[in-house]
Amino acid sequence: MKKIVVFGATGMTGLCAVEAAVKKGLEVRAFVRDPSKLPEDIKEKVEVVKGDILEPDSVFNAIEGTDGVVIAIGTSGSLAPTSDMSEGTKNIIEGMRAKGVKNVSACISAFLFYEMDKVPPRFVDVTKDHKRMYVELKESGLNWVAVFSPHISDDPSREIIVEVNPEKSPGRCISKHDLGKFLVDSLTQEEYYKAVIGLCNAPLPQ
Repeated sequence: MKKIVVFGATGMTGLCAVEAAVKKGLEVRAFVRDPSKLPEDIKEKVEVVKGDILEPDSVFNAIEGTDGVVIAIGTSGSLAPTSDMSEGTKNIIEGMRAKGVKNVSACISAFLFYEMDKVPPRFVDVTKDHKRMYVELKESGLNWVAVFSPHISDDPSREIIVEVNPEKSPGRCISKHDLGKFLVDSLTQEEYYKAVIGLCNAPLPQ
């Protein structure tokens, strides 16, 4: 794996994935709607591609020549009904198939461990789209890694707990730095392919 593209590269998790990939020595293509949101020090180290996940052409072009894809797309805090994340994921998957790229990791939501009637009402609409996003991945035939992330914190990086295909989330919180790094690292870890990943930060020692 030499080159990856990060979709949602200016978001909280996406930016951490970009930083982790650069630190790992990978070539990084950062796919963004608004390049001005990328910090200047990051811009110098990556290839910035302006585009929209809902425009297949810009997605396909961004995938061209890469070895792996990180999907860290979100709703910019909106909880309104949406299909943007699942539609964008569908475009990314079609682009990967068209360009012969196999490995993809995606940040989804730990609410998918719940029955829909147990999801807090204000998160139901976004969770429904996360579920559609997961179905797109599961049916893609690619080497997908679906990270069902709990609450994402600003905490510094520390030890993480990772579970493959768990029944429920192993914990309530994950640092954005550790989540971003895991999304990058898991692209080359076959034990995580075609699996749901539960992860969290290990409890701090008492």
